[in-house]
Amino acid sequence: MSSVAIENLDIRYGSVHVVKSLDLEIKDGEFLVLLGPSGCGKSTLLNAIGGLTDVSGGTIHFNDKDVTWVDPKDRGIGMVFQSYALYPTMSVERNMSFGLKIAGVPKAEIDKKVKWAAELLQITHLLDRKPSALSGGQRQRVAIGRALVRDADIFLFDEPLSNLDAKLRAELRLEIKKLHKALGSTMIYVTHDQIEALTLADRIAVMKDGIIQQLDTPLNVYNKPANEFVGTFLGSPAMNKIAGAFSAENDGLVFRSGSFSLDVSGYPFAGKVEDGQKATLGLRPEHLRLAREGDAAWSGTVSLVEPMGSDILAWSDFDGITLSHRLSQEEHCDVGEPVSVTADVKKASFFEENMGARL
Repeated sequence: MSSVAIENLDIRYGSVHVVKSLDLEIKDGEFLVLLGPSGCGKSTLLNAIGGLTDVSGGTIHFNDKDVTWVDPKDRGIGMVFQSYALYPTMSVERNMSFGLKIAGVPKAEIDKKVKWAAELLQITHLLDRKPSALSGGQRQRVAIGRALVRDADIFLFDEPLSNLDAKLRAELRLEIKKLHKALGSTMIYVTHDQIEALTLADRIAVMKDGIIQQLDTPLNVYNKPANEFVGTFLGSPAMNKIAGAFSAENDGLVFRSGSFSLDVSGYPFAGKVEDGQKATLGLRPEHLRLAREGDAAWSGTVSLVEPMGSDILAWSDFDGITLSHRLSQEEHCDVGEPVSVTADVKKASFFEENMGARL
């Protein structure tokens, strides 16, 4: 296995600064996901780790070896791309073994590795077929198998499931998770799909404009976002946002936005908050629930109902503030009906004004 250490990495394309003074350490055997919107630099960073993109500054180390300018073939990596990149005239077996043959690996060893990878990925029965006779999921399994036979210590995945339908994505997500457990190899995975990130990762690096905004476990990234960008990027539907200000009242602290108010005296602020300080409140839909008798609640009117199968997503208007909130299948409500909701302030997130850091 190999660890990866990236120090002060810069990548520029002319005047465009794609990756900016980036530091990142990836542990032996870790599954790290690079997550972010299109154009944030995540694939460029992955390509730099794989040696497919030249860097403008900084270093990349595998264990204690500086590989910043080492050729891709000498880095001991296996790469799986969004496009399967299979040779159409070759069988599955030849696609998986071609690189090893070019490298001069003995035939007996090649056969052993191909058999092992095919059994691991459950594609032994496909070895004689050509790519045109395979489904999208099968082709991606072959592409993964081609990477596996290289005996790589580090595997790089660049949005490998984005071309597949939802059912196949879920199936292969599970296969990749099992694969990581079986191999124990270091895996770095690029995606813009937050479900993939949350289900696969040991840690997630959320990127924006070539900078890592937060590096943490999936639970912490989701429940304790480092800033407003991370909070709103993760979650479907998106986190509710309310702009307002804090008010010191009756020896406590209240967050107000128009007629909307929330007692935040029990919120675990990271530092001191001033009376009158402006901020943005973030509330995930699942952190709002129907109010019970005695709860401090907000009263509003249901404006939209979306059945989601396992639960219901309702959108309600609270005196000009629209919030989405989840309901169980038993908690029925119709458009136009009055509704009262409440929230656990300890599960909320507060951010500095204008896309700022977590308070």
